[in-house]
Amino acid sequence: MKPWIVGITGASGSVLAQGTVDELLRRDVPTVVVCSNGGRLVWQEEMGVSFNSALAQWQEHPQFTFYAINDLRAPIASGTYPTSGMVVVPCSMNSVASMAHGLAGNLLLRTADVCMKERRPLVLVPRETPLHSIHLENMLTMARMGAVVLPPEPAFYLKPQGIDDIVRFVVSRVLVALGVEDELPLDLQYREKPE
Repeated sequence: MKPWIVGITGASGSVLAQGTVDELLRRDVPTVVVCSNGGRLVWQEEMGVSFNSALAQWQEHPQFTFYAINDLRAPIASGTYPTSGMVVVPCSMNSVASMAHGLAGNLLLRTADVCMKERRPLVLVPRETPLHSIHLENMLTMARMGAVVLPPEPAFYLKPQGIDDIVRFVVSRVLVALGVEDELPLDLQYREKPE
């Protein structure tokens, strides 16, 4: 099985990244992570623990690989290295703008660029609000190039009981977009959408 790449940027929403990586590894899906310096800082702020702490836990899984943000010699920087595709979660507007304009100054951006040029799936989970016209234009550019733009919107019709329910739903939507999951999280299935 070819690995999925998870890119983590400095946008708010570290819990979405953690949930995505955890779920991929729980399914024994080969998973490669690359995290920006901003992503590490936000992780510490939002999660109350260092990114290295999560990294240490993930590295215990045999299907997990990590590359540093500036390691442009990493195999995922080349189109000749087979991957299933990539999700950037959370995805900052700086990263969206860089991708939309072909700027690939670090491993995360280079890997996204590789996915686009090789026509591999690329899912972006943007975290910003409100959005101005440049944000929208950049996301439209990415969508026109084939990326899936998946804002982490809560499914209010499922009556989420808290942040954990919202995170599970968004992670489930990410996995559906990647083709890894095809249904709602089990604990949300019993809540039917109202007529």
